[in-house]
Amino acid sequence: MHSEPTQTNTSGAPTRYRATTIGASSLRMRRQGDTWYLQASEALGEHPQRLTQRLASGAQAHPERWLAARRGSDGEWIGLSYADALQSARAIGQALLARNLSAERPVAILSGNDLDHLQLALGAMWAGIPYAAISPAYALASGDYGKLRHTIDLLTPGLVFVSGYETFAKAIDAVVPADVEVVAATLPREPQSGRQVTAFSELLRTTPTTVDAVHAAVSPDAIAKFLFTSGSTKLPKAVPTTHRMLCSNQQMLLETFPEFAKEPPVLVDWLPWNHTFGGSHNVGIALYNGGTLYIDDGKPVNGKFGDTLRNLRDIAPTIYFNVPKGWEELTIALEQDAQLRETFFSRVKVYFFSGAGLSQAAWDRLERVTEKYCGERIRIMAGLGMTETSPSCLFTTGPIMSAGYVGLPAHGCEVKLAPVGDKLEARYRGPHVMPGYWRANAAERANAFDEEGYFCSGDAVRFVDVARPELGLLFDGRVAEDFKLSSGTFVSVGPMRARVISEGAPYVQDVVVAGMNRDDVSLLVFPRLDDCRRLAGLPASASAREVVDAPAVRAHFAALLDTLNRGATGSATTIARLRLMDVAPSLDLGEITDKGSINQRAVLTHRAALVETMYDTAQRDPAVIVASARGAL
Repeated sequence: MHSEPTQTNTSGAPTRYRATTIGASSLRMRRQGDTWYLQASEALGEHPQRLTQRLASGAQAHPERWLAARRGSDGEWIGLSYADALQSARAIGQALLARNLSAERPVAILSGNDLDHLQLALGAMWAGIPYAAISPAYALASGDYGKLRHTIDLLTPGLVFVSGYETFAKAIDAVVPADVEVVAATLPREPQSGRQVTAFSELLRTTPTTVDAVHAAVSPDAIAKFLFTSGSTKLPKAVPTTHRMLCSNQQMLLETFPEFAKEPPVLVDWLPWNHTFGGSHNVGIALYNGGTLYIDDGKPVNGKFGDTLRNLRDIAPTIYFNVPKGWEELTIALEQDAQLRETFFSRVKVYFFSGAGLSQAAWDRLERVTEKYCGERIRIMAGLGMTETSPSCLFTTGPIMSAGYVGLPAHGCEVKLAPVGDKLEARYRGPHVMPGYWRANAAERANAFDEEGYFCSGDAVRFVDVARPELGLLFDGRVAEDFKLSSGTFVSVGPMRARVISEGAPYVQDVVVAGMNRDDVSLLVFPRLDDCRRLAGLPASASAREVVDAPAVRAHFAALLDTLNRGATGSATTIARLRLMDVAPSLDLGEITDKGSINQRAVLTHRAALVETMYDTAQRDPAVIVASARGAL
């Protein structure tokens, strides 16, 4: 184990980091041809067979401590203690057993993060009945319910839970079969003919009789829950997540962050439970380590981040998790808000991001504001994993602290680096890896694992220094995103996207790289409209089209093209032109996931006509900004 890393800042003086303990790993490695095999020399420690054993032990050791809390309608925190969570899990579990639910007829939770959702999930696990948290956006932000219909058809649930029936009524009527029971925290105003709707409170009133014996017999290889992949390339796939997967991955996290054993973690977290980062990683950290999760109803989007700031002024986390956009917004707020700084910096020991790469510009700004107001820095950490690995595989426990670094294998995780084209694909094997997709077709089964049983992630990585592999790995984009120009030259999309986002901060939200079978590379840029409005001096009422057409905005992005191309080494790294997008990526069309991950392939498919206009030399589109070496604006 190691703590208090040191680093030299730009002035040459040593930089002090707040004391925290990070687990250390020594790398065991072998090479076979062009394939590398990596794993930690340290074995993974013992862990429970079922995640719900931590609920039982927590209820015994600290019954009154809150497992989770959420603000009520009056703004005050409502807490769920470990003792109450165990009692409700037993009652709900008994109620679910009476309905003959199973993996073939699981519980589907069509609701956001709340205390009822958590109690139902724990109750299902206590009874050995799988549940699936489905993105509420599939019901509330979709026009055709395509992804919701797909997930319900794939699961065939025996019970569907919603927080409020009226909120989800249209989606339920459109997608949920009439013979499937719906449980709701808030019942419909009028009785529903032909459909059974049960009050959630009725489940809580059930007397436990046989459920404890059932819980004791639940196998570690039993499915605890189904998680759906984000659908960033195709329709979401169902990942059966077993108790063994969840418990082994939480033990990996504990051995990476031994601080959890010293002080029960306190989280303030908005990340959706229908995704693995929020639902398995973060909820699991609180439960596994006797901590408390404060449910944040905010989100790093316009109109919602104020809720997050309010919560962080009130509750001081010991470790803070967010996606890069959230960190960027929080950094700005920390620069301006003294009360927020006082609470947030009081006991946080680790910053952690995932979901996408944090740009170096955002990383440096976060470190500057932390050092300025704390007198020391906070360790920024990340990892690499996915839904299929529940989720963590790599952690930045090595000596490198910079954007793009994904580190070394977690204890118990075997990593294979297999050559695919001119890249190395990260593949994983271990107790935290799924057995296979649920009800998968032949192609999905064939493509998921290689001949040695390693899960094929599609993520590309490379060594920080191939001569010193013990330093660890850097993220190198997605294997499937890369393409060839007409010259046969490969374009590496991931690093290019990361560089554009970093160099374009704070005006670039995301980027899609185009140019397959073309002579050169182009970009579709989704700008941060609020920042671009300020750049152009436009009012908040200015439309997206007015913003991207503003001379100041176009001049800025023309200058950005010049900056990006200064370090270009050839056609694969030179950007010929870009187009600023005034229409956000669509959830219905699969261009973006509900947690904000861009789907490069879907954007290029649905906006193919715009790409064509970028390459039309006969009739140049005035909306396209051309690099100065190739022509004027």
